Amino acid sequence: MNRDEIVELAAGYALGTLETEERAQFEALLAGGDHDARTALRDFEATLVGLAGETAETPSPGVKASLMARIDAADRSRATLVQMPSPSRPALRRRSLWTVVAAGAIAAGIAAVAVGLAVSTVYDRRIERLAREEAQLKQELARQESLVAMLRDPATRIVALSGLPAAPEAKGRMLWHETAGGLLVAQGLPPAPEGKAYELWAMAGKSAPMPAGVFTVDARGIGSLRVSPLRGGEPPDTFAVTLEPAGGVPAPTGSMYLLGKL
Repeated sequence: MNRDEIVELAAGYALGTLETEERAQFEALLAGGDHDARTALRDFEATLVGLAGETAETPSPGVKASLMARIDAADRSRATLVQMPSPSRPALRRRSLWTVVAAGAIAAGIAAVAVGLAVSTVYDRRIERLAREEAQLKQELARQESLVAMLRDPATRIVALSGLPAAPEAKGRMLWHETAGGLLVAQGLPPAPEGKAYELWAMAGKSAPMPAGVFTVDARGIGSLRVSPLRGGEPPDTFAVTLEPAGGVPAPTGSMYLLGKL
């Protein structure tokens, strides 16, 4: 999880807008002593507390009239006792009172805008994330539909790949269609060393192997590769898998792990 995601979670946590799973995820970061999570939450809560402390409610007209009457009465009483009228004092007090009221109203407006922007940012990021997830799901659905269509097509051929001495227990299956391409599923392969990956090769008769893509496997030795249609030359009748540099190579250089022929 990067820092931007942590800051987003911290904002939602402080505002109380996180869903159950996200809240549990963020609380796990806090419990684990994650520095970015704690710092982001502390900063965001301090901002909210500061804004809340600056907010003030505008007094009602009745409260305003009562306060002004009390101020005027107090000024008149003092003027009578000392016999020194001071007409400027009420005006100064009114000006002071409304300065405080105006400042409070401005602070309340600033706080509302700041909190609104924070909430808007949290939800905008959540919407963006949901849009990305939706796009990924649509892409995955399209791949699944393409695979189902390939399996139903009588022109699709299945090639069994057997393990060679480098991985005798490994095996694979290649679903191949001349115009739609294919799908390789392999299992029993050892995890590729750092900087290495498995590369698939397609061959037609005695022609040179054509690179068909690279893939890796998980801890269980399972991996897959969606193969685009191969352009030009004869249709392939043999498929093989070798261990190559991670970016792939134009011609085989490493040990062969799987081999299958129609």
